[in-house]
Amino acid sequence: MPPPRTSRCLLLLGLVLGSVCVTLGSQAQASSTTDALNVLLIIVDDLRPSLGCYGDKLVRSPNIDQLASHSLLFQNAFAQQAVCAPSRVSFLTGRRPDTTRLYDFNSYWRVHAGNFSTIPQYFKDNGYVTMSVGKVFHPGISSNHSDDSPYSWSFPPYHPSSEKYENTKTCRGPDGELHANLLCPVDVVDVPEGTLPDKQSTEEAIRLLEKMKTSASPFFLAVGYHKPHIPFRYPKEFQKLYPLENITLAPDPEVPDGLPPVAYNPWMDIRQREDVQALNISVPYGPIPVDFQRKIRQSYFASVSYLDTQVGHLLSALDDLQLANSTIVAFTSDHGWALGEHGEWAKYSNFDVATRVPLMFYVPGRTASLPEADEKLFPYVDPFHSASELMEPGRQSMDLVELVSLFPTLAGLAGLQVPPRCPVPSFHVELCREGKSLLKHFRFHGLEEDPYLPGNPRELIAYSQYPRPADFPQWNSDKPSLKYIKIMGYSIRTVDYRYTVWVGFNPDEFLANFSDIHAGELYFVDSDPLQDHNMYNDSQGGELFQSLMP
Repeated sequence: MPPPRTSRCLLLLGLVLGSVCVTLGSQAQASSTTDALNVLLIIVDDLRPSLGCYGDKLVRSPNIDQLASHSLLFQNAFAQQAVCAPSRVSFLTGRRPDTTRLYDFNSYWRVHAGNFSTIPQYFKDNGYVTMSVGKVFHPGISSNHSDDSPYSWSFPPYHPSSEKYENTKTCRGPDGELHANLLCPVDVVDVPEGTLPDKQSTEEAIRLLEKMKTSASPFFLAVGYHKPHIPFRYPKEFQKLYPLENITLAPDPEVPDGLPPVAYNPWMDIRQREDVQALNISVPYGPIPVDFQRKIRQSYFASVSYLDTQVGHLLSALDDLQLANSTIVAFTSDHGWALGEHGEWAKYSNFDVATRVPLMFYVPGRTASLPEADEKLFPYVDPFHSASELMEPGRQSMDLVELVSLFPTLAGLAGLQVPPRCPVPSFHVELCREGKSLLKHFRFHGLEEDPYLPGNPRELIAYSQYPRPADFPQWNSDKPSLKYIKIMGYSIRTVDYRYTVWVGFNPDEFLANFSDIHAGELYFVDSDPLQDHNMYNDSQGGELFQSLMP
């Protein structure tokens, strides 16, 4: 008996997403753990590519730019779902949200989907000491209230003690009182414990690097930074880098006329902050007053520069400890963040501003020459120093890539066997990956490339998805719990266009029904790079989607 149409559609989608039954392994296995490369994985929360190394001429990010100057940087990297927990579980397991079955924050994949291995678990199983600092997995149910310990980590993960104050009344308002605001520049000496979470995470990460310098085992250290996640709580001096008179609005601050209501996210978490509540903004479309829009953008950019200093101190310590010549550094974010584009704020959508992320890899002796005895690759650069100049990325790739490629790529770069491609379905398979290895971009001799990575850039596709509870924006449109998900927006990004189809979804069976199309979006990259002019109704969108099926 043939499967129901929804099942067949989901299977087709799985095939499109690259979950073909293929086994691939790298032959570049390290001869022993004693000559293995260490890994430092830096994961930033809510960071879009608003960085100097990505061409942003306003944002001061000299330390991340310096890392990029020694790295292979991917200009077009995309997350698989633009919200924290689903994205992190996806790229840390190398599987897409439809496989992890996590679209919200309320389930643990090992219980509700399958006992899938993670990147740190794989390194741990191959003799590495694995350590977690800050926000790596999203805390809570989605990582079993343990950051996936003990599976992923050799020691209990570290969380900064000052983290608990992030959403409390620690923001001094114009009235002199403390508030739980969106905009929260602070005098660090006045906040509880006299420090901030990302400062504590940097200090702990450096302490662990010092400890591992004398270890006989290689290490895998993941460091998760909170900023620029809201609230924008950062040292107030970073505001000076961004005078309000230099802050422009988003180039497309209006809600596009052709945007389907189901595609819009009403940024409810921002509305809950005291300073935003005081503005009495209408739901769901707003808009936010222009002067406050500039202040939000100012604080986001200031938070990025604050983050940059923390990355700078961490990488400088790697240099000082003479670990830069034996440590891979990977830098990325869980998703982007809209700063007023399309009249939207935060993530929670399929647009490029929400799904596109920075992604770069420093590989000693490969992306940059090994440092000499007294040479420093990553000397700390003060973003307040007017003489700091923009550093060009070392090497760049314009190809479209996905965060699910992080697992096989890091494994291959470290000389471990690349996990095999996942079969369909793969819920019963503990170790496999749905993302393509990116090793071909490094052109390493002795590293086997993924034969399923297309050679023609026009054949490359990045996939994202986002759930909705209804066709029109409502209170839980941004973060619907699984039981309320009625629609799933599947999005395809190519070099030529972004195409999204919003279809009926059964949360009990985890099934999408592609014959139940609620809305569609089609944006052409060359003529509409900001994705403001929806051409779906002019394009026979359903036929286009069918043409992309294998």
